Amino acid sequence: MPTRRDFVRTLMSAGTMVAALREDSGDRVLAAARSVRKRTAEELATDEDFWFEIQQAFTLDRTHINLNNGGVCPSPRVVQDALRRYLEFSNQAPVYNMWRILEPQIETVRQRLATSFGCDPEEIAITRNASEALEICILGLDLKRGDEVLTTNQDYPRMITAWRQREKRDGIVLKQISFPVPPNSTDDLADRLEKAITPRTRVILFCHITNLTGQIFPVKRICAMGRARGIEVIVDGAHAFAHFPFQHADLDCDYYGTSLHKWLLAPIGTGFLYVRKSKIGNLWPLMAAPESSQHDIRKFEEIGTHPAANHNAIAEALTFHEGIGIERKAARLRYLKERWARRLEGQERVRIYTSFDPAQSCALGCVGIGGVDPNKLTAYLWDQHRIIVTPIVHDEFQGIRVTPNVYTTPGEIDEFCAAMEKVVRKGIGS
Repeated sequence: MPTRRDFVRTLMSAGTMVAALREDSGDRVLAAARSVRKRTAEELATDEDFWFEIQQAFTLDRTHINLNNGGVCPSPRVVQDALRRYLEFSNQAPVYNMWRILEPQIETVRQRLATSFGCDPEEIAITRNASEALEICILGLDLKRGDEVLTTNQDYPRMITAWRQREKRDGIVLKQISFPVPPNSTDDLADRLEKAITPRTRVILFCHITNLTGQIFPVKRICAMGRARGIEVIVDGAHAFAHFPFQHADLDCDYYGTSLHKWLLAPIGTGFLYVRKSKIGNLWPLMAAPESSQHDIRKFEEIGTHPAANHNAIAEALTFHEGIGIERKAARLRYLKERWARRLEGQERVRIYTSFDPAQSCALGCVGIGGVDPNKLTAYLWDQHRIIVTPIVHDEFQGIRVTPNVYTTPGEIDEFCAAMEKVVRKGIGS
């Protein structure tokens, strides 16, 4: 089995320093990841020598433990460097450097995202986040008074707010279903949505993986179910892309919106919208585009002046992600999630709201302690242990969301577990 010394040797080249200690370490770390391609993802998931080198690609503050990577993730150094480089170049003469040189490079990024997602580049619009991508769909579909939209009561609040606005303005009807956490199976999720369909259902919106508990939905089955009935199906993939392995063929969806500043580790304020080519013409953009752009995916990028640096640096994030490998990444993330969840599972008053089934979850997990307010628990973990989590307060369950990333160490997971066990034994404030 390769040791850390073997791994470091792969980072050496003709008398150069170890790349992980250099500012240009990103591509060298990726090369090192490729050097272990013969080993399985499961083998590498627990190889701390391997992940130690990946961790060195980040500029982190290790005086605290960040277990809230579900909102926005830190980018590796190579992405930060690219972003700064593009911003500095833009600023030298923005009207030329940004618009004439950097902006056209968005087409290369579009091509690479399409390759990663497994679709035609003419079906990918680069947006600022999942919310923008999804609101293009929510506000851009033609609906009339009385038309029903079906979603769950665990979908992202901003998407629900957008539908509520359409209720007020257009007279549509929003219906939300409930489901247990965790459910018995993904089939149960699809069955619940199917039973809620009525003759007036025109749209279904659901999360590929929920932001509350990390529940993965059976996307392909739900999309097929909607398509067979003439129902538009929008998939909220905010937490899914670059988190665990899949491509468009695995989903067969018509609309998909995601953020790239989460699991892809791209610059803050990046995302994409997938729209099946045959659907582009009938979907209105958020901001008006020329009539000539009606069937062009780029009409959804009409947002006025914006920095080219953000979307161009996505390319470096893709390189970093692809170098590690999505199978290896997902295996590591599941290992870290299971390390804390299995340790806390079964302890008095502890409730795990996330399935251990790998088909239903990955890095994102939710845990609650009976009788302990999640907001107070979140504050306690930060104040006493410098651990960052996020509270989850839902009408049907309460807990904290825990989301490690590839830079998270098992030691940090163990510190979190010890802090939680102390709360189980003694409560907060003791």
